[in-house]
Amino acid sequence: MLTISSRGQEMPPSPIRKLVPYAEAAKKKGTKVYHLNIGQPDIETPESILNAVRTADFKVLEYSHSAGNESYRKKLVGYYAKNDVNVTADQIIITTGGSEAILFGFMACLNPGDEVIIPEPFYANYNGFAVAAGVKVVPITSSIETGFALPPISEFEKKITEKTKAIVICNPNNPTGYLYSQDEMNTLRDIIKKHNLYLFSDEAYREFCYDGQAKSALTLEGVDDHILMMDTISKRYSACGGRIGALVTKNKEVYNAVMKFAQARLSPPSFAQILGEAAIDLPDNYFDATKAEYQKRRDVLVKRLNAMEGVYCPNPGGAFYAIAKLPIDDADKFCQWLLESFEHNQQTVMLAPATGFYGTQGLGKNEVRLAYVLAVEALESAMDCLEAALKVYPGKTN
Repeated sequence: MLTISSRGQEMPPSPIRKLVPYAEAAKKKGTKVYHLNIGQPDIETPESILNAVRTADFKVLEYSHSAGNESYRKKLVGYYAKNDVNVTADQIIITTGGSEAILFGFMACLNPGDEVIIPEPFYANYNGFAVAAGVKVVPITSSIETGFALPPISEFEKKITEKTKAIVICNPNNPTGYLYSQDEMNTLRDIIKKHNLYLFSDEAYREFCYDGQAKSALTLEGVDDHILMMDTISKRYSACGGRIGALVTKNKEVYNAVMKFAQARLSPPSFAQILGEAAIDLPDNYFDATKAEYQKRRDVLVKRLNAMEGVYCPNPGGAFYAIAKLPIDDADKFCQWLLESFEHNQQTVMLAPATGFYGTQGLGKNEVRLAYVLAVEALESAMDCLEAALKVYPGKTN
């Protein structure tokens, strides 16, 4: 009998997408579903960068260089310099989304059986990338009571073994929205230097910081060879379908290893590289309006959540996600019930159970992640649905 590989069996389903069939069924019944489960912005992709693709003039859609178009990489050098990151074009590899950057980093730097420490809750797909690379994720718990601040250095050192090879962070964080301080980044620098570890830094939400500024891991002093930064245009320019990211590192040996993986998949998508290159020409104030809109949405969401009986949501400092603790018995059951058994004025809300963002079994049972990617009016309606649902949910705990 044919069998599925161990890797195939261990690959976790997406906690963000697993409830899609229930949402589709709700829509077929005529229920409007507000999607706060996934980070798909409703802000329009800039027309100028779409036009760059529409008007591109070439006779053959060729492979690009495996590292990505040189013209794009050179423009990225200028973009990063504006964010205090000083790199050269030959320290950047363009990838098929940030996802490929993370996977390439794992596969280039880590052996099967190696361990990576990740503060939880964390972006759920890190689990999938770890399974693909044969790597073990070791979670270190941050709590909603502290707003998901970085655990103290002593907690990291308890988790470090001879198999530990790296720490992974996302700053600002998905799913918590937490923005790491300079002191916390310095703590991470000290840990990786002391224990000779890599630091993988996912910086997909760099532009969206509301209570400070995101400091790239590549600005940390004295640890250049330890840092791999992963990036993407998906959220920055509301271009999730473009599937263009980047892996940036000053470690030449790592760069050369990643390049071999990049060569094996030939080249990143050509049209989206044109789009990404055009995006760098957007005016410096492009993000002002976008960031202000997300901050307005954040403020509405957090205020509404904390006004609900038994609900607590810390104020996220960046990205466009928040985790809220609800008075419920089981987040997975609750999120399914919202789609399968509940409606408020023929409307309901789709949330992501936080259980899928924790590596430690049993955590997140009464927490959900919300993506504030809808306009304020839609957010208000979604919060009306949630508030009404919490009053009648059979598994309410207080």
